Amino acid sequence: MTRMGFARRLATTDRCLVGTWVKIPALEPVEILADAGFDYIVIDQEHAPLTLEFAYQATVVAQGAGMSVLVRVPDRSGSHLQRLLDSGVDGILVPRVTSVAEATASVRQMVFSPAGDRGLGTTSRAGRWGGTPRAEYLRFGDEEVMRAVQLEERAAIETVEDILDVPGLNGVFLGMGDLGLSSGLTQADPEFQKLVDRFLTAAHDRGVPAGTAVQTAAQAQEAADRGYRYVMVSNDTSLLRGAATSVVAGLGSRFTEGAPHGV
Repeated sequence: MTRMGFARRLATTDRCLVGTWVKIPALEPVEILADAGFDYIVIDQEHAPLTLEFAYQATVVAQGAGMSVLVRVPDRSGSHLQRLLDSGVDGILVPRVTSVAEATASVRQMVFSPAGDRGLGTTSRAGRWGGTPRAEYLRFGDEEVMRAVQLEERAAIETVEDILDVPGLNGVFLGMGDLGLSSGLTQADPEFQKLVDRFLTAAHDRGVPAGTAVQTAAQAQEAADRGYRYVMVSNDTSLLRGAATSVVAGLGSRFTEGAPHGV
């Protein structure tokens, strides 16, 4: 049975897919997140020390547990994108894209020739080690893998319509934290929300699934209601820290350092 890629998962469901970021270079949290019921993870190579080898191993573990894998890459290096795609990841987020030219260059690295520059790797994991017919390998790579750009500058939002018209682009992500920094606006500012509305309208009108990141389940619900198709909620480090601090906070004074330890 052919595995369903992330782009097709988005195209064939009416619900917002929920994932979380992975920043810890260990496989056990990946398996735990799959067991918890997340639809996907995003391996964060931009803001965490996660190697290509870890991304490959985490992809095997996650997909084996029925969870999709996206990778946020550190830059637009074609060779790095190629190796991630050959590892069988379900999609790639390219950060800090601000123009049509940057979006076009990013997408071309992820699309097979003649429309792009991705090379054949049929004997890679993405090709089931040579077990997938060449035609199916090409189809899956071009039609089912998500190729998303991350927009996080005001300049990018001001040309979002043109960016989303780039051929082969089938996903977009709004980095709200950096958009706030670049625009000098808080998320509560009506001008900031106008930028978000423009982003979402452009994505909806072109049928490009839009995603973003939030911190809580309530915020994820709000994002889904607003039209986002995929949302990252928190990350593995914050989920672990939150659970750990909650346990310690609930222990009470008997367990506080310096308290008497009488029998």
